[in-house]
Amino acid sequence: MSIPPKRARPEPVQVVKQRRDATLQSLVQGVPYIQFLGIQFERHGDELTAVLPYADKLIGNPMIPALHGGVTAAFLEVTAIIELSWAMIWEDMEAGTEPVPRRLPKTIDFNVDYLRSGLPRDAYARARVNRSGRRYASVHVEAWQDNRSRLFAQATGHFLMPLRGEDGA
Repeated sequence: MSIPPKRARPEPVQVVKQRRDATLQSLVQGVPYIQFLGIQFERHGDELTAVLPYADKLIGNPMIPALHGGVTAAFLEVTAIIELSWAMIWEDMEAGTEPVPRRLPKTIDFNVDYLRSGLPRDAYARARVNRSGRRYASVHVEAWQDNRSRLFAQATGHFLMPLRGEDGA
């Protein structure tokens, strides 16, 4: 009768959370435009919510006032790209290995539906990856402000995925 090998103890939950948070911070800090717009990401497990804190510089029409359409589109596109990148590095990160640096996905096309004016307040967005293969991905993004069921914009995009092992340089 053989003795089963001892299993390694699981990592403490705080260590896992710190690794995930540090990886997300590293990913987001690598894109200067994210800092310019002030976009932040909240993480709950593998789910990300993008937050666009209100700032006067984001207003396009001061008469309404409404968020600039370009800011809205950029917010949705950044959310999609970070979600795809997060999904790509998740497996490496969860295995406890250093995530392999990769280039960000490249936008093939991105269609935005402006459903109502973005008001002068914080905005939130979540992306859902519809399909992700070796070279191509399709993503749907929804944005809201005060009420998750009352979207002010949504988008669908297609992206060219970087090959595994392509570095971020």
